Amino acid sequence: MSKRPLSLTALLVALLLFLRVSIAAAASWTPADWQDVSTLQFWTIDADQNEHWSTVWLVVIRGEVYIRLGAAAADLLRRSTQWPYVKVRIRGQEFPTVRADEVPNMAATVADAMAEKYWSDLLVRYMPHPMTVRLIGAH
Repeated sequence: MSKRPLSLTALLVALLLFLRVSIAAAASWTPADWQDVSTLQFWTIDADQNEHWSTVWLVVIRGEVYIRLGAAAADLLRRSTQWPYVKVRIRGQEFPTVRADEVPNMAATVADAMAEKYWSDLLVRYMPHPMTVRLIGAH
């Protein structure tokens, strides 16, 4: 049996997999770095395997990331088979296992922070937001 050298395609695939793992490992949950970021995306999947990425505003309060959800996004999150975990994309980084804790006691504080950060919250603030969430990533 003769040994064949790896093909160029196999080498490229191996390199791409290595880079993907290296980039994922480099992602670090650093809320202080995201003060100026406007949105993040969170991923949910329901019992029928329907996947959905939701884009929402975020605020960082005392070093923690908070989001405020309307009824549709809150429903997607609550029905997710991964609940209370979500996948999060922020500033080009993806975090596969982020805990989403519902924190109704922070609703007013988060609403005030949203109003201060986003000028258009002047209108959005008066829409129903049944869920306030603190996102907790691995440090």
